[in-house]
Amino acid sequence: MNGFDWPALMRAGMLGLRLTPEAFWRLTPAELRLMLGQGAGVAPMNRAGLDALLAAWPDKSEGEDHGGD
Repeated sequence: MNGFDWPALMRAGMLGLRLTPEAFWRLTPAELRLMLGQGAGVAPMNRAGLDALLAAWPDKSEGEDHGGD
């Protein structure tokens, strides 16, 4: 076994991405992964990122009244 789930990759490429069979088979595995959105983009937020977001955008400022919230 070579580690590739060819039926799933073919479905993703030809059905999901609407590639022709010729275009699908010309892609490298790295190109296909990139087109499918794997290995690209921003990493998920970690705790430090959440803490920074909470500090920048607090739910409630000191002395602020939300009418009973």
